[in-house]
Amino acid sequence: MDISPAAIAAASQLGPVPGTGGPRSERTRRAILGAARAMFAARGYEGTTIRAVAAQAGVDGSMVMRYFRSKAGLFTAAVTMDLQVLDLGSVPASRRGELLVRHFISRWEDPARGDELSALMRTAVTSETVAEQLQAVLSQLITEPIAELGDEQAAERGTFIAAQLLGLALCRYILRLEPLASLPSDDVVAAIAPSVQRYLTRAAASPSARRR
Repeated sequence: MDISPAAIAAASQLGPVPGTGGPRSERTRRAILGAARAMFAARGYEGTTIRAVAAQAGVDGSMVMRYFRSKAGLFTAAVTMDLQVLDLGSVPASRRGELLVRHFISRWEDPARGDELSALMRTAVTSETVAEQLQAVLSQLITEPIAELGDEQAAERGTFIAAQLLGLALCRYILRLEPLASLPSDDVVAAIAPSVQRYLTRAAASPSARRR
């Protein structure tokens, strides 16, 4: 039986609104992120400025920098603010690979959000700073949930899974390679989930094997 959207929702939890600052600053951060989303969508990464976002949000530019550090930080926060972190412990160990793949595909195929992730990937290829931000996001979404299971090899497993999922996203949603681009999402999950499951469960390589 496939993992249902309801099961994904039950295993997901929204994190706090991205950016520095406590709960009292959340409303301001959300206003900045809303303005940034609209501006990045309309002007692209290069055409958007901190000053313009601040003006749209009705705040001073220094406040944007205070909460998000840089334009790259603001961009990444804006396009990932609604990403949900999975609780992998909420499903049997044998279904965790499927849960991860189905969750990511459902997010990419959300008509209100998929373009944002495409923009993040495209920009990360040309901006080292955005690439670093993307690495941090992937760690939060993949490596940290694995670490929560008590897995000492979470970083290694998370890296391989991220490579698998980013490769899938690149070929299906950006390069639009056929027949992958046109396959039903259930077929894609069925094809990719076993590989992700293997990364979650395979024995870690010994130190000597890693040096070879």
